[in-house]
Amino acid sequence: MTTETFEFQVEARQLLQLMIHSVYSNKDVFLRELVSNASDALDKLRLEKLRDDALDADVSDLHIELDIDREARTLTVRDNGIGMSYDEVGQLIGTIANSGTATFLKELKEAQDAAGAEGLIGQFGVGFYSGFMVADEVTLVTRRAGEAQGTRWTSRGEATYTLERVDDAPQGTSVTLHLKPADPENQLHDYTSEWTIREIVKRYSDFITWPIRMVPEVEDGGDTPEPETLNSMKALWARSRDEVSDDEYHELYKHISHDWREPLETIRLQAEGTFEYQALLFVPSHAPHDLFTRDFKRGVQLYVKRVFIMDDCEALLPPYLRFVKGVVDAQDLSLNVSREILQQDRHIRMMQRRLTKKVLSTVKELKTKDAERYATFWREFGTALKEGLVTDSENRDAILAVSSFATTHSDDEPTTLAQYVERMKDGQEDIYYITGESRQSIENSPHMEAFRDKGIEVLLLTDAVDEVWVDAVGTYEGKKLRSVAKGEIDLDAEGADKAAEEREKQAEEYAGLLSWMREQLDEDIKEVRLSTRLTVSPACIVSDAHDLTPALENMYRAMGQEVPRTKRILELNPGHPLVKGLHQAYQASEERTELAESAELLHTLAVLAEGGQPKDPARFVRLVSDRLERTL
Repeated sequence: MTTETFEFQVEARQLLQLMIHSVYSNKDVFLRELVSNASDALDKLRLEKLRDDALDADVSDLHIELDIDREARTLTVRDNGIGMSYDEVGQLIGTIANSGTATFLKELKEAQDAAGAEGLIGQFGVGFYSGFMVADEVTLVTRRAGEAQGTRWTSRGEATYTLERVDDAPQGTSVTLHLKPADPENQLHDYTSEWTIREIVKRYSDFITWPIRMVPEVEDGGDTPEPETLNSMKALWARSRDEVSDDEYHELYKHISHDWREPLETIRLQAEGTFEYQALLFVPSHAPHDLFTRDFKRGVQLYVKRVFIMDDCEALLPPYLRFVKGVVDAQDLSLNVSREILQQDRHIRMMQRRLTKKVLSTVKELKTKDAERYATFWREFGTALKEGLVTDSENRDAILAVSSFATTHSDDEPTTLAQYVERMKDGQEDIYYITGESRQSIENSPHMEAFRDKGIEVLLLTDAVDEVWVDAVGTYEGKKLRSVAKGEIDLDAEGADKAAEEREKQAEEYAGLLSWMREQLDEDIKEVRLSTRLTVSPACIVSDAHDLTPALENMYRAMGQEVPRTKRILELNPGHPLVKGLHQAYQASEERTELAESAELLHTLAVLAEGGQPKDPARFVRLVSDRLERTL
């Protein structure tokens, strides 16, 4: 058969060099990754055979086999699973285009500790390449179930790899590592040692549901012994809590999630009665790098009577809990259930409701009993969880109960809505909030001036989802959620009659200027009015009470939804010298060309103050330059 030589893509070469040059201190993880890949291949074959009984594949004895050759210094990890075709080998092994390699390399270089670095192998789907940490050369032989011809892939982890079609390949995949010499000082153990292999399998892969077999060493003159199964194959979710150690749970989590770090929380659930199932869920301690990308694989593993059905079962948890990993094992579902059927299945919907409530109640318990771990959870996953305030009205109260927000009450400590309500001033009827890109920018917003002046607490919301959930929730314990940048704000609870009288007088006095500015700025604003929220700035831009904010308009457009541009309201501070000067100039002359430019500048400054952009930057620069020139 012809052997073809190919070059690795640039990123793959960089990755291999990092692997080869001992980036990882714990090189034992290579075996965990190869066994995990083999286990996945067996799961896929069994599922494929369930769905297609005509598939020409032997599923009578699915297993993983480890083969040590001390003399040749090789270790082979072999499975009789689904295997790969020639094209799949080139696509999945020859390149790493689909594994986020650039991000992987970046995070690898930035990893602060060895544990953090090691976890990236599985997380980015590059487990196969970990073999080059311990081997000078790797040979992969594979044949896809149902196909007649196999493929051999070989590389020394340098610039190239070879591909060759072979006729005598068994079903499945074998990975043969031509091992480097042992080097204990660099944590490179002797992987031809039977004891070392047993210990690694026990530590990382004991829970895998397929037998991992190895033929023990033959003593001189002795008969060849029978293969020995190294792992217990016990499904941890089916065992009682007191039979399983935390370490075993953590290893299962690492196998499922490809995350080297320990989970933040482990959640067990056993449902009995008319519909029985067991669940073992994990809340990670760190958000995955692609949590907010469209391609993020969400969902937990679904088993039926301990038979693996699918990897990322989206129907079992809502999208806002997509960071949760784990296993759900149902007793009464069909073995050939499809994703489409799952979406409609009544039992699945019942499971989703209960699993969702269990996760939320666990987070609530964390919040009550372990402030430090809750703070970690909220920092990593709070943004995702808040999506549920928009999409899951059934659990909205439960989500609000475990949500916390930055606030002007404290520079460091977030607050809950319940705590906010407890601190509300006498006479305050609404919960006030402001949205924006960062805490610093919104704390300095002109919209905050009157609230700061009167010591009224404001929630500081800086996530994109905050623009949406506040409208979806609307009220909390009878208190309306109100944006400080929308509608009219009246904070003069005491002396309200006197304040209203004074405002009415000012409105009459400024009526001419306000009407004239409204005409001048007609393209951009729908109203000019005097402000009750400004104490320092001359002007600010606000939205009408029921209008979309600019940020929300931009969000909808980014999602491909066309929304009409909304004209906003310009509010003026009648106590500011600039506004007073405008008023005097308006009254003093009917020639108002220059005054119109000043009104335009004032409007643009208000837009800039809230983080917006001038409609015509070049014109704005010219107007400012002209004004500056006249002052010199």
